[in-house]
Amino acid sequence: MSQQSVIKTGATLAVIAAICTTLVAATYQVTRERIVANEKALLEQALQPALAGVFYEGGVSESRLVVLPPHGLPGNDTALIYRVYAQDKPVAALFAVTARDGFSGVIRILVGVEFDGTITGVRILQHRETPGLGDKIESARSDWIFQFDGRSIGDPEVTGWAIRNDGGEFDQLTGASVTPRAVIGAVRDTLLYFNEHRDEIFAAEATEDSK
Repeated sequence: MSQQSVIKTGATLAVIAAICTTLVAATYQVTRERIVANEKALLEQALQPALAGVFYEGGVSESRLVVLPPHGLPGNDTALIYRVYAQDKPVAALFAVTARDGFSGVIRILVGVEFDGTITGVRILQHRETPGLGDKIESARSDWIFQFDGRSIGDPEVTGWAIRNDGGEFDQLTGASVTPRAVIGAVRDTLLYFNEHRDEIFAAEATEDSK
């Protein structure tokens, strides 16, 4: 192949690469807003079940805090807090926290708390607990998780936040005690954190989205 042919071929490839890059960039710009909107819709769908019965305005995910460790919430990794409001007044917060002492590893938990400290709902976001036993912490597999609804620190007192076999007021799962202990402890510690830090939680500036 002559030098002229090599130069011509290289120039052609460069033009094709430039056109492809332009097309990819244009496609990204066109679809980016739709992708972001879809991701937000999925996030809202995942968060809403833990806010049962709470009236709020706007989206659940609009006012988010990213809480880096060390912090007083369950787990030693990053925690997320979503604040919701009505008429510019705080009404509830959602905590995405981690129980690190599950039977098969960490359990990612969503805890909804009204401004007065009452639980609006608890849902399991992620876990690797034993199928047929520990996985009954999922709302789709049993009603065990619903026993937290309407509870607070004081109902029961801190010492009552344990399974019945440990002298507490919460049911365990048949054939599984480690998993419910982990979830109950994480929910309790989240409530204690909320009661202690309520004002600063709602006063803090929302964390900017990195997207």
